[in-house]
Amino acid sequence: MRNITTRRLIAWTAVALSLTMAVSGCARGSGKGDGGTEFTIKFSHVVTPNTPKGQAAEKFKELIEKSSDGRIKVEIYPNSELYGDKDELQALQSNSVQMLAPSTAKFTTIAPELQVLDLPFLFDTVEDIPKVVAPGTTVGKAIYNNEKLASKKTKVLGLWDNGLKQLSSNSEMRTPADLKGLSFRIQPSDVLKSQFSAWKASSTPMAFSEVYSALQQGVVDGQENPYSNIETQKMHTVQKHIAESDHGYLGYVLVINTNFFESLPKDLQKAVTEAADAASEHNRKIAADVNDKAKQAILDEGSTKIAKLSDKERQAFKDAVVPTVWRQYADVIGEDLINELLDGQS
Repeated sequence: MRNITTRRLIAWTAVALSLTMAVSGCARGSGKGDGGTEFTIKFSHVVTPNTPKGQAAEKFKELIEKSSDGRIKVEIYPNSELYGDKDELQALQSNSVQMLAPSTAKFTTIAPELQVLDLPFLFDTVEDIPKVVAPGTTVGKAIYNNEKLASKKTKVLGLWDNGLKQLSSNSEMRTPADLKGLSFRIQPSDVLKSQFSAWKASSTPMAFSEVYSALQQGVVDGQENPYSNIETQKMHTVQKHIAESDHGYLGYVLVINTNFFESLPKDLQKAVTEAADAASEHNRKIAADVNDKAKQAILDEGSTKIAKLSDKERQAFKDAVVPTVWRQYADVIGEDLINELLDGQS
């Protein structure tokens, strides 16, 4: 009897130790614990590693792993390997991933005010971008201090540039009339839909990973993206013409799950914020260079003609959407913000 009791005691002790180790293991994986705990950040995005966003993500990983002395590990999942356009924000809110950098258009249903960055011809050159979107500006406050994002467990850490967008199709496009009757893939943004409607074209929201095949199969006639996205996704190989219009901005909002961020010790919260700032600065420095190289690669490949619009040609596209489309979304983006931006245009 005594031997049976002893054996049971040993068995119960083993079970208890196993449970303790299991709980401890979960704590390490979920990021709970004291200052010696290791934390893992899953960072998912939909573009290739050699794009401005992909390179900035790698820079963030390098910086935070070094500054945290290995207490934070970053796992990067590029090119929609883990989550695509349709489900990445839900994955962030459920903490299935801890960080994302979705394009601003992806926040339409969560924080409609961010559609300010989808307004056509908001920027004339890439040099204008940091002046307009700095955290202290009116536009910056709409992004960084957005209460709707905060209510969705989403904390903004930065804004990453991909650059200005160009138009591509199998037809030459030098005037808005050249777009009449064509169909374009867009991100899920009402502003972008109205933009193409003003140019007498139709538009279809579509996941980024589906664009190449849609162009190849003729599901849509064209699309809009910076050169880096066009070249890395090989879109130019199924498009005969690109109009260098610089008509819109493609930026990414770097976000982290709020619950995860707040579970970090204070020193690691500071380290994440500083690494995000440094990665954002790195992104801004490389974005223009990456797009220039992508443009040259498209020219070298030789299957696509690039037409740089003259100032007069670009102005014709602009006159068709500004201020009409801007005014159309004043109630969503904010009347005061739209008026301030329009004042800056004059």
